[in-house]
Amino acid sequence: MSSTVSQIMDADPQSVGPEDSVETVVQQMHDHELPGLPVVDEDDILVGIVTESDLLMFDEQEDVDPPAHVQIMGGVIYLGSVKRWEERIRKSVASTVEEIMTAEPITVSPDADAHDAGHLISEHGHNRLPVVDDEGHLVGVVTRVDVLEALLEDR
Repeated sequence: MSSTVSQIMDADPQSVGPEDSVETVVQQMHDHELPGLPVVDEDDILVGIVTESDLLMFDEQEDVDPPAHVQIMGGVIYLGSVKRWEERIRKSVASTVEEIMTAEPITVSPDADAHDAGHLISEHGHNRLPVVDDEGHLVGVVTRVDVLEALLEDR
């Protein structure tokens, strides 16, 4: 019989609020050796997630330069994604979690089985997923390692 997410998750995960500072996130991730944190509102409703990727700008020059463009008859036509560039600029000057978090993250139900959680983690390239109940309350976090251990035990 397959393990459920509620059986393998961390039921008391670290989290931050949308108004917390970026410095608070970095300190909490460092102190608890975590690659990401769920973001919850005052009612423990999941509103986002912030990860190391949200905090790091891998190629700073690429991220601050506008996408390739051409000027025609006084107008500008962008050849690359303006949306991605605008998002990176916004995140580079952010001071609160709300400004850098990924809203509406991929989540899993506590009643899902470990195999389903593993599929979501693999499909979306994540290392961890917030676990939410039917009302959207954060009830835990399940990691890739949690899933792998459960799948090995189920063999």
